[in-house]
Amino acid sequence: MTGHVFVVGADLRRLVCDDVLVPTDRSARVTAGWQELLPPDLVAHADGDGVCLDLRWNGGERAMQVPGDGSPRLWLVDTVDGADRDADSDDALPWLLDGAREALAAVARREVPEPVHGRARRLVALPALGTGWGGAGGWRGTLLQQLLPVLREAAAEHGFDVALVLRGPSDLAAAQRVRRGDEHSWDLPDHLMTLAEDLGERARRGQLAAFIGAGVSAAAGLPTWEELLDELAERSGLDDGLRTGLSGLPAQDAAALLARELGRGQLESFVEERFGPAHYALAHALIADLPVQEFVTTNYDPLVELAAADIGRELTVLPFDDPEPGRPWLLKLHGDAAHPESIVLTREEYLQFGDSRAALAGVLHSLLLTRHVLFVGTSMQDDDLIRIAHQVRTAIQAPGAAPRRRSGTVLALQEDPARARLWERDVETVAISPAGTSPAEAARLLEVLLDLIGCLSTPPTGYLLDPAYRGLLNEEERALAEALATVERAVPERTGTSATGEVAALLRRLGSRTCASEPPADGPTDRADDRLQQQRPG
Repeated sequence: MTGHVFVVGADLRRLVCDDVLVPTDRSARVTAGWQELLPPDLVAHADGDGVCLDLRWNGGERAMQVPGDGSPRLWLVDTVDGADRDADSDDALPWLLDGAREALAAVARREVPEPVHGRARRLVALPALGTGWGGAGGWRGTLLQQLLPVLREAAAEHGFDVALVLRGPSDLAAAQRVRRGDEHSWDLPDHLMTLAEDLGERARRGQLAAFIGAGVSAAAGLPTWEELLDELAERSGLDDGLRTGLSGLPAQDAAALLARELGRGQLESFVEERFGPAHYALAHALIADLPVQEFVTTNYDPLVELAAADIGRELTVLPFDDPEPGRPWLLKLHGDAAHPESIVLTREEYLQFGDSRAALAGVLHSLLLTRHVLFVGTSMQDDDLIRIAHQVRTAIQAPGAAPRRRSGTVLALQEDPARARLWERDVETVAISPAGTSPAEAARLLEVLLDLIGCLSTPPTGYLLDPAYRGLLNEEERALAEALATVERAVPERTGTSATGEVAALLRRLGSRTCASEPPADGPTDRADDRLQQQRPG
């Protein structure tokens, strides 16, 4: 069973996974950002240079499991060559890659009865090993070119999935360029490969919007609608007869009964606690990485906005925040756990939605008319979504209106011909897997598809001015980079005019490192995407 290698921008401290590789040296020293994941009793010393752990290597081993039974499991990987070896020597990079192989083999020997939150495959996450204290920061392009094949070999041999978590736009853009040159990076059927090319092109052109349903957050351990009702019923104290009867009621009516039993205050407290800030799933990070300006969700949780913030994309959350020109936004149709009084759960609240929240519905109306909306993690059974789609259909079928394209694409986990036929006038429904595929494996294939869309939609210029990736450039690109470097040197450290600021922002988007300092690359991910998020025309 071959695994897959994902490339994603995220914070390794907040990504849901089974195992994390942590770069270190022979003294078991790690950067300070990792401390929150470490058992406190293992910290021997902490200062400005990092955190030293009370652990000892066994002989010449380069991978060691950190004691503890929490999730994720941590593995130390020695990435700092103690030999007197020049970082540019021919054997420096093979030494780093050997350490990665040894660490992944050690991880594979640990038995995992069931991956976290029921995922189909175990997920092992790591940063770009060796790009901080390991000395490989100056030739990250070469490192990525050789590290990615090592990760693919390990995924194929051991059967787990690997997430290479990169911290900044230059790193992500370069890694995606390397992957675009390897046709074996994705094991997907032809129709999904074609779909990814179409959606990637739409995203790159600024024509794609994303709708995120509860299925995405289920991968982070949050309840689906049915599971939420079960949890509320457990808390309500209803007798067995009434709890059995709940299953015979429509979901919104069952929610109304539970809200009455619990009281609005207790219900809001439960939602605020259950759907508060937490670790986000791989799918959240893959979606947040897309070059999309407009997001819509019916979820109460903050996981999409947390994943976006961890790569420097601060989303305006509507209707609670004031929108800013050029800044990406996330519309929460059914409320936000951070504002529990806003949640929509019962039938009465759904009925009120059309009156009190018509403006919110209007935002989705606009997207369906002006963008191509990618629906992920939704069964398309939500009453508000059905109503909004009907209203858009009515508008575009007005007398004299020209025939229009479908407004979006629904990524369904499994084939459902009847539902696809029901929605065929509004959206195209694409089945990720055939009927009979396990939901967990279908959800994993969805992640692989999102990974490919992200790769194909990543601008190919994000590393052009980053000297660490000069080795990836062809002759034409090197000449262009040299010309732009002249402009880069002319930009003052402090921009005094809006024109200078715009040029500096453009240079950052091209990988310039002269405008911002960055933390060690093999520490946990810090916010490094300081690019201006430009609104693109539809």
